Amino acid sequence: MEEQSRVTRQPQRPKKRRRHRGLKLILVLLVLILGIGGFIAARAYNSAKDAIKSTYSPLSSSFKSARDVASVLKAGKPISVLLLGTDTGSLDRSYTGRTDSIMIATINPTTKTTTLVSIPRDSMVSIPGFEAYFPMKINAAYEFPANGKGHPETTIKTLQNYLNVPIDFYALINMGGLEKMVDKVGGVVVKSPLTFTYQPNNKKTNTYKFVKGQSKYQYASDGKHFKTYKVMNGQAALAFSRMRYTDPLGDYGRQKRQRLVLTALAKKSTNISSLFSADFFKAIAKNVQTNLSFDDIMTLMAKYRVATKHIKSDHIQGVNYMYNGQSFQILSDTNRQKATNLIRQNLDLQAKTTGNRFGGQVTNGVVIPEVSN
Repeated sequence: MEEQSRVTRQPQRPKKRRRHRGLKLILVLLVLILGIGGFIAARAYNSAKDAIKSTYSPLSSSFKSARDVASVLKAGKPISVLLLGTDTGSLDRSYTGRTDSIMIATINPTTKTTTLVSIPRDSMVSIPGFEAYFPMKINAAYEFPANGKGHPETTIKTLQNYLNVPIDFYALINMGGLEKMVDKVGGVVVKSPLTFTYQPNNKKTNTYKFVKGQSKYQYASDGKHFKTYKVMNGQAALAFSRMRYTDPLGDYGRQKRQRLVLTALAKKSTNISSLFSADFFKAIAKNVQTNLSFDDIMTLMAKYRVATKHIKSDHIQGVNYMYNGQSFQILSDTNRQKATNLIRQNLDLQAKTTGNRFGGQVTNGVVIPEVSN
């Protein structure tokens, strides 16, 4: 089927922020929530409580959740958390932008498993309430206000419609905070799945070299005199996770590297007592926003901590598609259904058909052909 042109008159989009390349390294808050256990009570209860309270940002009272989250949490049933990442203040970046890091985490205490499903940042969607702007990328949903506030609400609503899965909580993290957290645990060790060189922001300084099958890497602050390291510090972890264009798998390859870092961080951080200092929690408070209250997090620690024993990851595969000079990812019904099945199964929910093809309805005359993958 041929594309039809957009309607002649287009509404004004929200002011566009500078585009950036986000990371999917936003399991950090989840690691904090599930891994700290008794350290809060024994060592840093007050610091943790103050920090967590300062990160609390509830959804608007008019936003209706897909299910009764309070009863789910009280019963200790599996929950879902939408993990969103911005990329401010890390690796020479000081600007803000869209949520290019998007994962749905399901935490199942019965199976003792946490599963991460990556959503391609360029997925073509129709944002509920803003269908006239179709097509948009899923990472832009955060920029559209919902009920006058609470950008995460727009992303939550889009994904719930897109995949027909409930999203119980959200966590938004500034990736500058991740760097501090990796450094706080003493770094992470990760084997590279490919050989590549990376320079943040394409500068000739701060050059990193990673080798396939090896955990050691090289770094040169001047881009010339390299030294070899075995453990990634915060900046190295970001560099390892950020590269996209020279990876033969593109953004999907980047997602894989990011999940490798997340897994290494999750496993290590649960055993590092030095994490739980007042300074550490202050850093978290400045870089995290979530609708998980302090009481919610206490419940998670009591009933869901066992889910850190096994961390699995997956992603939804899309197909490249150009529209009006922009590159999108279109996710087939088949692949969205696979993701829906996985998420609902991990939540111990009855199987259902996946959601709307683009999340919201398409009402502005644009027609996109079907894809298969």
